[in-house]
Amino acid sequence: MRRLILAALCGMSTAVCSAGEVATGRWQGTIEIPGGALDVIVDLAQGAPDAWSGSLIAPGLGLKGVPLSEIAIKGDTAAFAMQRGFGRTPDEKAQFDAHVEGDTMSGEFRQAGHSATFALRKIGPAQVEQPPRSTAIAKEIEGRWVGEYELGGYTRHVTITLANRTGAPATAEFVVVGKRTTNLPVDLITQDEGLLRIESEAFGINFEGRFRKESGDIKGTFEQGPVELPLTLRRPG
Repeated sequence: MRRLILAALCGMSTAVCSAGEVATGRWQGTIEIPGGALDVIVDLAQGAPDAWSGSLIAPGLGLKGVPLSEIAIKGDTAAFAMQRGFGRTPDEKAQFDAHVEGDTMSGEFRQAGHSATFALRKIGPAQVEQPPRSTAIAKEIEGRWVGEYELGGYTRHVTITLANRTGAPATAEFVVVGKRTTNLPVDLITQDEGLLRIESEAFGINFEGRFRKESGDIKGTFEQGPVELPLTLRRPG
């Protein structure tokens, strides 16, 4: 009986290992969305048998190291999701369901009621990017800042309010006013070697800039997907 139990456990271990080996790695290819192919790189790595991590890169959309969730690997099937999707509906979750055969992974991509096929090829070991963590900011940039940029012929007004917290990362309120007022949820705020970066993953919007003591402003760039626009923030008059 003991030998039978050991044999069964060994068989289960081999199956788990095989499933992990099939999906683990860096996968590169395209999603055939309407209007053309979208290049993507997917990294999947296995820790414990049921513990997976992953990230996605989409160079054409300016996305790098987007975390993957709901990763499920079973035999030659793989499923994973992005809580933030692509395109005009980034707040809609994107879902991938694939079949893995050798060094190829192919299947269906779904988002906001739409679907497309995708095909990836394994190009090497996984290089999962861990999401960065928020930091404190310099005291001189705490407070309220305002600025504006133009997109599609319309002026958008931006207000960013920055604050440090004792023993915790800084916080930021990020408001964009155009035809409507949008309070952007902030997922990340960092300041590294003077470079301030604020990210709103749900909307695919980022701001990156440097504080200039001589002019008392923060000169930077407003990023929305692949679009980059100059944006200078100043203290409200």
